[in-house]
Amino acid sequence: MSVLRAQVRGVGHYLPDRVVENAEFEKTLDTTDEWIRTRSGIERRHFAAEGETTSQMATAAARAALDDAGMDAGDLDAVIVATSTPDLTFPSAATMVQAQLGMTGGFAFDVQAVCAGFVYALTTANALIVAGQARRVMVIGAETFSRIMDWTDRGTCVLFGDGAGALLLEGGEADGASTDRGILACDLHSDGQYRDILYVDGGVSTDTVGKLRMEGKEVFRHAIEKLAATAHAALDKAGLGADDVSWIVPHQANLRIIKGTAQRMGVGMDRVVVTVPDHGNTSAASIPLALSVARQRGQIKDGDLVVTEAIGGGLAWGSVVLRW
Repeated sequence: MSVLRAQVRGVGHYLPDRVVENAEFEKTLDTTDEWIRTRSGIERRHFAAEGETTSQMATAAARAALDDAGMDAGDLDAVIVATSTPDLTFPSAATMVQAQLGMTGGFAFDVQAVCAGFVYALTTANALIVAGQARRVMVIGAETFSRIMDWTDRGTCVLFGDGAGALLLEGGEADGASTDRGILACDLHSDGQYRDILYVDGGVSTDTVGKLRMEGKEVFRHAIEKLAATAHAALDKAGLGADDVSWIVPHQANLRIIKGTAQRMGVGMDRVVVTVPDHGNTSAASIPLALSVARQRGQIKDGDLVVTEAIGGGLAWGSVVLRW
C-alpha cells in the first residue's frame, strides 16, 4: 500500500562565533570547570553576539539546510520554528525567517514546547505533509537562552547555550513499511502539574521579564524515565525495537541523562550522538544541531534508523522515529 512519508532532504545548523569555556564562569561564580563537567558533561557553549537574534540564527541554519538539499526558499511551502526565545512577542520568529529567506509564498508559524519543541515541530510538520497541506516544510529549532539566564545561579547559567539547527522535510511516496524512508512514528506527551520544576518566572501577561528556574534533581528524575518510555512507545508504533536503531539523537541537556536514557533503552553509547560537551543545552535547537553535526561527522548515513527524544518545561516530552 502506497503512503506519503515526510522524508529528510536537507539538514544544517548555525552556531554563534563566541565560544564560552567553563573556566570563564570561574571568574564570577563559585564553580569550576571540573564541577560543571562532572555534573553535566558540558565543556563549552556558544553565546549569541549583542544584537544577534533567534530569527537570524534560524535563517542561517535554514539556508544551510536548503544548500544541503540543493533547493532554494521558493521551493518551500512552510516554515516551522521551535523556540522559547523568539525575537519579539509577535510576530512569530518563523515569519521573520520566511522574510529573511525571501520566501513570499506559503505559511510560517512558531511552536513552543521548550526543549521538546523540535520534536513537537517535527510531529506537526509530519502531520501537515501526510495530510497534504504542505509538500516541503523547513523545521527549525533556534534559541538564545543566554538572554534568560540568571548569571548568579550556578545551577542553571552554566548549562545553556545558543544556536540553531534545521531539517528540510519533503513528502515522498513509500510502501507503508517500517523500512520506508522518512518519519515512521511520533509520540508526544505533556503534564502541566510539573510546571514548577522548570520554568521562566516572568512573561508578557504577568508584566515581568523573568529568568530560567529549575529544580535540577526533579528534572533529572523525570527525564530518564520519560525519555526512555516515549522512545520505546514511538518504536512500538513503528513496529520496531531497540535493536533496529542505528542512532539515538537525544536532546543534549546533560551527559548523565543521555547515558541513563540509553541504558534504559538497552542501546550502547556507540549508537548515541553526543554534542553536549561543545554546545551545552540549546533547548529546541539541540536535536537539529546534533543531527547536522552527526551528518558532518559521517555518523548518520542514508537508510539509518534514527530516534530523537526530548523533554522540557511543561513538562513536555516526546520522540520521533525516522529513517534517513
